[in-house]
Amino acid sequence: MSIRQDTRHLYLQVIEQIKRDIENGIYLEKQKLPSEFQLSKSLGVSRATLREALRIMEEEGVVTRRHGVGTFVNPKPLFTSGIEELDSVTGMILSSGMKPGSQYLSADLVEPTEEDRRRFSNDNLHRMAKLERVRTADDEPVVYCVDKIPEGLIPLEQVREADSLFQILESYTGETISYAVTHIEPIGYHERISPVLNCEPEQALLLLKQMHYTQDDVPVLLSNNYFRADKFSFHVLRKRV
Repeated sequence: MSIRQDTRHLYLQVIEQIKRDIENGIYLEKQKLPSEFQLSKSLGVSRATLREALRIMEEEGVVTRRHGVGTFVNPKPLFTSGIEELDSVTGMILSSGMKPGSQYLSADLVEPTEEDRRRFSNDNLHRMAKLERVRTADDEPVVYCVDKIPEGLIPLEQVREADSLFQILESYTGETISYAVTHIEPIGYHERISPVLNCEPEQALLLLKQMHYTQDDVPVLLSNNYFRADKFSFHVLRKRV
């Protein structure tokens, strides 16, 4: 069926056609798409319709548009997870059939901020273990992690050696991490973190801010995880109420 014979909105048909062309290998990852003039002509639609389709596809992460340069096909994420499913970074990488690893940058005892005390619901919190590391998948950096844990929950030397903080926290405390409250923020190029993750200037990051709780609702781990948006995608199942 041609686009003109389809009764749906034209921009939806354009999106479907371009995605189909990407799936079929007509347009490859990181490849520049034809110009707007060429694309609109080959699809038989106006440039306004094409631009609306490309705008939506950019929001979906399918393509990246660079002003004055063109539109490029984004690589498919290697890891995908339901955001309602609480899994460690280690678990996500393992489930994708890749080898997880860690590159440690720092592990120190620090004074908590007022925000930290508020998040942990503890005005008497005096020191915290702060761990910064890069998580790798088959030795490729994919996540920059900043984790904070109240002092005394686990020894600092164990924090430095931990691969999965979930496992070591549960081992030392005897408590199970039951759930997390998560906030997701898409951010652009980060001057300090993006180079560590080998990101190109136009590549975005997904920041997941998570407070993890035990089954007794005790906060035990505060994580700020910066995911490469070209490697990870998250989805959520929403039910009608």
